[in-house]
Amino acid sequence: QVQLVESGGGLVQAGGSLRLSCAASGRTINIYTMAWFRQAPGKEREFVAGITWNGGATHYTDAVNGRFTISRDNTKNMVYMQMTSLKPEDTADYYCALSSSLIVAIPVHLSDYEYWGQGTQVTVSS
Repeated sequence: QVQLVESGGGLVQAGGSLRLSCAASGRTINIYTMAWFRQAPGKEREFVAGITWNGGATHYTDAVNGRFTISRDNTKNMVYMQMTSLKPEDTADYYCALSSSLIVAIPVHLSDYEYWGQGTQVTVSS
């Protein structure tokens, strides 16, 4: 079993920045792809960013490419996402997730992720 706990969310003005953190416990995550998803009110959960086991590759949804940066520290069992130039449309609950897929390096579908955190809320005011 893996437990994932997100932190770092909050209220920020448009144009501001936040850094989300995901702390993993129960198992080392250094062989797994990790990702961030988000779910805005009334919308489906969507892929935001993912990173391979060693940080060698990353992938972002077009809406955040160039503004968000995903990273990881396997020595600390941590995953991060630096969010800059935030927009009101970035408002959502953000979730950390773990995938053990052997088919796709960075899956974008929810069903490819086995473990999820409880989420952290990000609100961007205009």
